[in-house]
Amino acid sequence: MKRTRAGLVIPGLGHLLAGELLVGAGLVMLVGVWACAAIRGFPRLGSIMGMHALLAVVTWVVVGVLLWRVAWRRAFPRVLSEGEMYSNRQVFYRALRGHRAGMVGLFGVGFLVLVTALTPLVAPFDPIAIDAGPRAHPPTLVWWMGTDEFGRDVFSRVLYGGRISLSIGFLAVFLAATVGTTLGAVSAFAGGLADRVIMFVTDVLLSLPRLVLLLTIVGLFRVTGTSGMFLVVAILGLTAWMGIARIVRSEVLSLKQRDFVQAARALGLSSTRILVLHLIPNAMAPVIVFCSLAIGATMLTEAALSFLGLGVPPPTSSWGVMVNDGREPLRSAPWIAGFPSLAIMLAVLSFNLLGDGLRDALDPKLRG
Repeated sequence: MKRTRAGLVIPGLGHLLAGELLVGAGLVMLVGVWACAAIRGFPRLGSIMGMHALLAVVTWVVVGVLLWRVAWRRAFPRVLSEGEMYSNRQVFYRALRGHRAGMVGLFGVGFLVLVTALTPLVAPFDPIAIDAGPRAHPPTLVWWMGTDEFGRDVFSRVLYGGRISLSIGFLAVFLAATVGTTLGAVSAFAGGLADRVIMFVTDVLLSLPRLVLLLTIVGLFRVTGTSGMFLVVAILGLTAWMGIARIVRSEVLSLKQRDFVQAARALGLSSTRILVLHLIPNAMAPVIVFCSLAIGATMLTEAALSFLGLGVPPPTSSWGVMVNDGREPLRSAPWIAGFPSLAIMLAVLSFNLLGDGLRDALDPKLRG
């Protein structure tokens, strides 16, 4: 039996009230964090004028608005027509919501992104502050993840390191997806000499060991400061586009023989418009799944480079850099490398579970 709008008002008011309570509790937590900052004199939270803190405040406001919007939609849901109920978007949403592992991965990724965005409001200490506590101290109620051999708070470093690791993962995969999608689509749509040249270059790069290639490039173009992080992003992105190019090429080769492409040609649409507006959007489903899995793999690669001392240059810290820093005192202070290693594992697991959920939700053969 279908539920009407009137039958959903009373239960929906409960959802709306719950959403308002969540927003209110979040504001109370924010005031509490600022109060702790004022009482304990945490240097990072004492000033709210920095760019990172401004981004955190904007994120907090956006999250509050989204929570209230979700509560409002639950209180007063829009009745979908039969056509909307069986549209591709709604079918995808229902399939993803019914995939337990995918939802666990989605919530895990969302939690990581939210925490890293709110890091300036959550981290109690400056991540590079020396002697913020006793050196190599185990976890306590004050230092939740202990301190390293320089007296730096490991919890604050994990939060700020997560911002670097996640940013590198997202930016590198975005760069790889852009290059791979463009080259793969052009190769399949143009054919002929362009197809043979692009695929030859792709095969040559796929035949090279990626880790050796990364170590060679980073060693040749080693730079310091912020430019070093952008170099790592560029190297990781420009050495990961080959798989995406092959996926897009196979999809476009199949799609360009479909009736809707022939109809677009008959209407006089240009080849560029057909490629950009019709072929590439229809080939993006496997690319999205591949990218969700590639983010975790890219974070592991960056951690490996940082562990070898060729990743993000100091004083900026990522999870891989923290694992490298905790390598020598591993026996006496295992928490220094243990907590960032656990963070890497949880992040990669979340992205892999999300990728599995997206694969099943986007594939019509697996939705049942």
